[in-house]
This record gives sequence, structure tokens and C-alpha cells, in this order.
Amino acid sequence: MAQLLSPLPGTFYRRPAPDKPPYKQDGDSVAKGEVVGLIEVMKSFNEVKADAAGKIRFLADNEEPVMAGQALAEIG
Repeated sequence: MAQLLSPLPGTFYRRPAPDKPPYKQDGDSVAKGEVVGLIEVMKSFNEVKADAAGKIRFLADNEEPVMAGQALAEIG
């Protein structure tokens, strides 16, 4: 099981916009390099990409403040 870590501190978003569906749900398959969320820092949005392929299980909620290095999801 690989952990997907936050590259920087900010707010984690699981969807591209408030009126859009989440990138992925718990249990969905992801490919390496696929976007699974966003980190917002001072109105700048940074994509969070899967660093492994497998099924994803999120550890951070939508709109949750996160720290750099915090586990956002597990992929396995």
C-alpha cells in the first residue's frame, strides 16, 4: 500500500470545482500520473497526481486543511 503525500501545505480539494463531481471516489482505480485532487495555496491550485497505480482510499476529506508531507490517500 503506497501513501500519496501532500506536496505542500494548503487546502485539499477532491473535486475540480464546487459544482463538479470528485476526481475519484474511495475504491476507484487510478493510473500513475492521474490527477486525484488539488491543493490550494493563496488562490493558486496545484494538481495532486497519483504516484502509483491501484485502488485509492482517501485519508483527507474535501476542503480539509493539510500540511506538507501529510498522507492524503492510500493506493494499493
